Amino acid sequence: MSANDYNDDGWQPVTRLGRMVQEGDIDTMDDALASGLPLKEPEIVDQLLPGLDDEVLDINMVQRMTDSGRRVKFRCVVVVGNRDGYVGYAEGRDDQVGSAIQKAIGIAKLNMIKVPRGSGSWEDRSDRPHSLTRKTTGKAGSVEVEVIPAPEGLGLAASDTVRHVLELAGIENAWTKSHGNTRTTVNLAKATFNALENASQSRHPRRRSAARDEAEVSE
Repeated sequence: MSANDYNDDGWQPVTRLGRMVQEGDIDTMDDALASGLPLKEPEIVDQLLPGLDDEVLDINMVQRMTDSGRRVKFRCVVVVGNRDGYVGYAEGRDDQVGSAIQKAIGIAKLNMIKVPRGSGSWEDRSDRPHSLTRKTTGKAGSVEVEVIPAPEGLGLAASDTVRHVLELAGIENAWTKSHGNTRTTVNLAKATFNALENASQSRHPRRRSAARDEAEVSE
């Protein structure tokens, strides 16, 4: 399934960022994230990052008792990315599996982040961005995931869930450590994404803040 299936060809942007993208004032995802404007339309990502891949990491049935009886929904955990530094994660719920997946894909696009890649291992002399630039840690529930830069050629020393998230982010080589109840896919995937997000925020704190201040002044 292509993540772009979520896109509507008749898109009419309703946010300032969406209009700027459609008019060509912003033509890269870097500029969109640096603008400081909220990302509220998945079609923005479709325009700036065409050809995204997605991976359904988990599908689970969720039951809830209501006044009218037992209500059943499906919860889908999805990660999307371009395998070149951009990745998003989300959960979606709906009465039908297909609708839950599409919901999760759309939300994941709104959670898109840029992952700082490089060659952060002292054992590596490659100039190609294939790993992280520094060690990072993320947590979700009882699960904690640590991602450590590795030299080119090692591959991903990770479980399947962690590997899917890293691959869609464009991380080809890394060591990982997981602690807690790692059998819970949703927390394991979210902790991995949080680790990448923490790496992203620690990499560009001043630049993001400056862009946000400029956006507030212009408004």
